[in-house]
This record gives sequence, C-alpha cells and structure tokens, in this order.
Amino acid sequence: MTSSMICLVLGLPQVQQPARLWALVAVPLLVALYLLALRRRNRTGMRFPNTGVLGAVLRPQSQWKRHVAVAMALCSLAAVTYAWARPMGIEKIPRERATIVVGIDNSLSMTATDVDPTRLDAAKAQARNFISTLPAGFNVAVVTVSGHPRVVMPPSTDRATTERALNAIGTENGTAIGDAITISLQAIKEAPGGASKEPVPAAVVLLSDGGNTDGSDPMTAANAAASAKVPVYTIAFGTQTGYVDVDGARERVAPDTTLLAQIADRTRARSWTAESAGDLKSVYQDVHSSVGYQEVRKEVTARWAFYALGFAIVAGLGVVSMATRWP
Repeated sequence: MTSSMICLVLGLPQVQQPARLWALVAVPLLVALYLLALRRRNRTGMRFPNTGVLGAVLRPQSQWKRHVAVAMALCSLAAVTYAWARPMGIEKIPRERATIVVGIDNSLSMTATDVDPTRLDAAKAQARNFISTLPAGFNVAVVTVSGHPRVVMPPSTDRATTERALNAIGTENGTAIGDAITISLQAIKEAPGGASKEPVPAAVVLLSDGGNTDGSDPMTAANAAASAKVPVYTIAFGTQTGYVDVDGARERVAPDTTLLAQIADRTRARSWTAESAGDLKSVYQDVHSSVGYQEVRKEVTARWAFYALGFAIVAGLGVVSMATRWP
C-alpha cells in the first residue's frame, strides 16, 4: 500500500512528500516495545520481605498516567512525522464576488474613424478609464462582441492582465450583441465564490455601435439579463456619417443607438453616447459588494506541527506528574 493510499484510507489530507510517511513505521514498533516491556515488568517484579514497609515508603503509581504519557508521546511523533511530509489541506479563502463584465464591440464597423482615432480604439480607451475607477476587489471580465463573441478575460482582480487582454482585441466579422450578452451572463457565474446560492452582484458595460448582424435576438438576451437582475449599461460609439471601406467599397455604418437604449432600458440600466458617457461610477455604485468563499489547496504543515506540540505537552505533563508523585 502506497503512502497516498494510506492517507486516503485514513481520511487524511494528501501530502507533498509521501515518501516521508514511512517514518510512521516507528510508531507501531514503539508500541510493540512498550507492550513487551510491560509484560516483562509484570513477570520480574522486585520482592521485599516486608510489604508493609514497602507500602509506607513507596506510594503506588497510577498505571493510567504512564499509559497516557506514552500514548501522547507516540501521537506527537506521528503528528510531527505527518507535518514533515508537508500535508496539503483545503482552505476557504474569502473573495469578492462583485463582477463587472466589459463587452467590447470589435466588428469591422468599429474601425470607422468618425470617433477619433477609431471607434474601437476609443472604446478601448473608455473601457480602460472605467476599469481604473473600479474598486480593487471587484472582478472584471472582458467579452468581445463580434459574430462569434467570446470571453477573452474571465472574472479577475488582476488589472494588469485584464488591460493586456483588452489591448490585444482585434477586429472580426459580424456583430452578435444577443450572444455577447448571453456569454457575459455565463462569465459572471465564473466569478470567485460564484458557486454560492445567492446570485453574483454584477453588471455588464457594453461598448458598441449597436449594429447587430448575427446571432440571437438581443432583446431576448436582455430579458434574460433582466431576469438575472444584471443591468446592461450601453455606450454607443459613432456618428450618423460614419463609414468604413470594405473591398474598395464605402459603406455607411451609422450606430444603432435605439437598440442599445432599448437593451439598457429593459435591464433597468442607462445608455450613453461616447461623448456623454463621462463618469461611469454610477455603474459600479449600484453593484453591491458581496463576499464569497473559494476553496484553495494550501499546505497545512503548521497545523500538524501544532497538533504535535499539543500531544507533546500532555505527554510532558504526564511524565512530570509521575516524577513528582502528584496525587
């Protein structure tokens, strides 16, 4: 039987150095030696001609004290050996659950230059500024809004990694706003501590020109967000005169501000244009803080060293009690 199987059978945490557990063999060996010593002691007791004098001189020792002292010493040895093997336990770490999902429209229409320098670059800059104002404990996720939306950054408090993911977004074909909202709702469930029965306090900030071309109906997704009590704030980028050049042909790409306003209204949120967005603090101020717990594997050597210390103290008290003839 391997050391890992022993831990599994005994219900003990797994260890990083299972080979060191073989030192536990010393415990049953010492138990056997102790029992052998007790047996020999009972067979070869000292004889005195006058047992009355012996009883007056020596007070009888309590056998249970000796047994307890030995048992505690062996338990201390077993615990310190287990600590030496570096056990790994599960610790519940408190994590902020509040999550903000930033949706960036990266469709070809976002390359229009009617917003300086382009709609996409302006949206990224607006997103960076907004993320920098969020409380440090809030989780931020980034979702692309193209014909095939995806999560490019799961909920995290790592602002540097989030910004790199944001900056790396390039253009893609199509715009599926409904699918992007659905994926944003799924991303919220990935927030640390999101396994709690209570819904994760969250909001979605959608930066887009609103021209939906693919995927599911945006208003159906908005209804799902409203049912989940996740407001979807929208920021419309672009002007009515915006255009892009595709295969040598110039195409008008006026923003669909009506659709974005309807999504925000359906989810009890607000909608802005790129020029009027300004301070977005109202987005996260309405998202209440909520702390959940995430299970993390962590070394618990100190815990077992503490157990060993406790056993050693009890064993020491037993030895001192016998040596000083306490009652």
